[in-house]
Amino acid sequence: MTTRKILWLLLAMFISVGAGRSSSETLLQATTAEQMRFHCENDTLKIETLLAEGRDSGLSDANELVCFYAHRLEGTPYVAHTLEGDTEMLTINIDELDCTTFVETLYALTKATLNGRYTWRDYANHLKDLRYRHGELGDYSSRLHYMCDWIIDNSNRGNIVDITSDIGCVRYKIKTINYMTTHRESYPSLANDSIFELIKDVEIGYHNHRFPYIKKEQLNSKDVKRVVKRGDFVGLVTRINGLDISHLGVVEVNAEGNLVLLDASSVGKKVMLEQVDLKTQLSKSSKTEGVRFFRIKFD
Repeated sequence: MTTRKILWLLLAMFISVGAGRSSSETLLQATTAEQMRFHCENDTLKIETLLAEGRDSGLSDANELVCFYAHRLEGTPYVAHTLEGDTEMLTINIDELDCTTFVETLYALTKATLNGRYTWRDYANHLKDLRYRHGELGDYSSRLHYMCDWIIDNSNRGNIVDITSDIGCVRYKIKTINYMTTHRESYPSLANDSIFELIKDVEIGYHNHRFPYIKKEQLNSKDVKRVVKRGDFVGLVTRINGLDISHLGVVEVNAEGNLVLLDASSVGKKVMLEQVDLKTQLSKSSKTEGVRFFRIKFD
């Protein structure tokens, strides 16, 4: 079924459900549907099935729910660039994940569960709130492309908390974030001069950006283990010029109490639990300098 057909079905559903509601409320729902892009017609059913499993688990801790849903998604194929299209839309796709959409999916599932709301619409609302600046879907530049931007925006709005600075062995790095505009040819949307300038405006705010990180050599230290928990999110701090974080995942803990990465792996081509602890894994990467940790905030 094509995206257009799915959208028309959704619009018809919204109109049916909206009977007896105000016309403005029904119109708002229809407009929201027009801004969505689905992978397949079963996406909504799969989301609500996962949410029902989360509800039935009885879990009420955000980190435990993150791990619960992460393991439910193990084996999901890794596919990059699923958010891209001619028009910026709220893309909903739980059948194909990259490292960022994996983390976003876990966030949206967890927040919906914590709020006692188990419909795909609630999931979609949390996804949009996390993915876009101020939670508002606009053009391509409204998406939080850089993790530094993503972390600051969502921290300011109370969605997440950056716990990196709470770790005793924290270091700080200063870096200018401008990878997208210095690699314009890699981003088809930047062929549009107006969008290019808007992204450049975002990057100006991250000139000589200072942020906390933990050196990869410290990952099995007592300082880290004292603060970091399974179900925290982790971003890998890269040495690549113009970029802050190159990969995301979820923290798991092995039998020795060491941190292990659960991620949508571009190497393994699926969502998987890595075979070695995070310190050992990153010791083999010359491009990774350290990590940042953050977790879902829920009062």
